[in-house]
Amino acid sequence: MDMSYKTVENEAQDEFVEQRSKFIGYVRPVKTEKEALNFIEEKKKYNWDATHNVYAYIIRNEGIQRCSDDGEPHGTAGVPVLDVMNKSEVTNAVVVVTRYFGGILLGAGGLVRAYTRGAKIALEAGGIITMKSCNICHLSCDYNQYGKISGLIPSNGGVIDNTEFGANVTINFHIAPESLNPFERQLADVTCGSVEAEIIEERFFKMKS
Repeated sequence: MDMSYKTVENEAQDEFVEQRSKFIGYVRPVKTEKEALNFIEEKKKYNWDATHNVYAYIIRNEGIQRCSDDGEPHGTAGVPVLDVMNKSEVTNAVVVVTRYFGGILLGAGGLVRAYTRGAKIALEAGGIITMKSCNICHLSCDYNQYGKISGLIPSNGGVIDNTEFGANVTINFHIAPESLNPFERQLADVTCGSVEAEIIEERFFKMKS
C-alpha cells in the first residue's frame, strides 16, 4: 500500500492580469478543515475590497473536498480551482484565488481559464512535494561500529536525524518501511547481530526529489 501523498511545501502567492482584472493565487499547506477555513477568512479580510475570493481545499485525513465560486457564475471558479488541485494530486492544502474586476467581462470560458491559471500559479509558487510515511527508529552501537552503521543508513534511503555520543553512540533516523528489512539484514551482517534498530513511531517526511 502506497503511504505517500502530495501537498505544498510553503505558503505562497503569485498573480497575473487578464483583461484588466487582477487575479492573485494564494496557497497554504493545512492539516485540518479549520486551518483551511482560517486561511480563507484571513485572505477575505486582507482582500476585503476584492470582487471575489474564490477558494478550494482538500483535507486528506478528513476526506473533505470543498470549493466556492464566491459570486462568480456557477462552476466557473471554485470547481476549476478544485480541479487543478485534484489533477495535481495535491491534498492537505487550501487555495484562494482573489479577483479584482477590471471592467471587462471574461465570459464563462474566460473565467474558467483565469481561475485555473490562478490555482496553477499558486501551487507552483508553493512548491509541490511528496510526503511519505517513514519509520522513526533508533539504535545504540559501539564507537568502532559507528562508521559502518552511519554509512549503512543513507545507503538504504534512510536519513539520520541526530546522533548522541555517550558511553555508546545512539543514532536516531527515519527510513521507509519497505527499506527497513533490507537495512536490518545488512545491519545484522556488519555487527554480527549485536545491534538492532528499534521502531519508535511512524511519521510523514518530505521525500528527496
